[in-house]
Amino acid sequence: MEEFVEVNQISDFVSYLRSIEWRDPWLIALISFHIIITVTCFSTRNYGNFQVILFIILLLLVYFSENINELAARNWALFSRQQYFDSKGLFISVVFSIPILLNCMIMVGSWLYQSTQIMTNLKKAQLRQRLKEMNSIREQQQHVKSD
Repeated sequence: MEEFVEVNQISDFVSYLRSIEWRDPWLIALISFHIIITVTCFSTRNYGNFQVILFIILLLLVYFSENINELAARNWALFSRQQYFDSKGLFISVVFSIPILLNCMIMVGSWLYQSTQIMTNLKKAQLRQRLKEMNSIREQQQHVKSD
């Protein structure tokens, strides 16, 4: 079994990002995947069941990113020009897991916003109902007094 590449020469994050060859076709496909997932997150915000399934799938992808990193480290020559997949998983975390987790955070934020909107609408409806009941009681009392 081939050992992972140790990345001890990384001095800062920006230089690490600059060292990545972003025109590699599989990286373009990965970026396209992230863009599609982000657009899907925003466009399906009113479809709760679909978003729950998407959320679970995305979390499973992040959960299995270590396995994906190991597989990619063994077979990098088949799809990449450079060996990016280090033993610590920095590369897969930066280009794969972090964008997925950001999309998950977007979904959770959307769910929280929708929940507050639903609670606000529910409270308004309760207050309107209470107001109707109080007006109805007042009208009955006034009707009884006038008789």
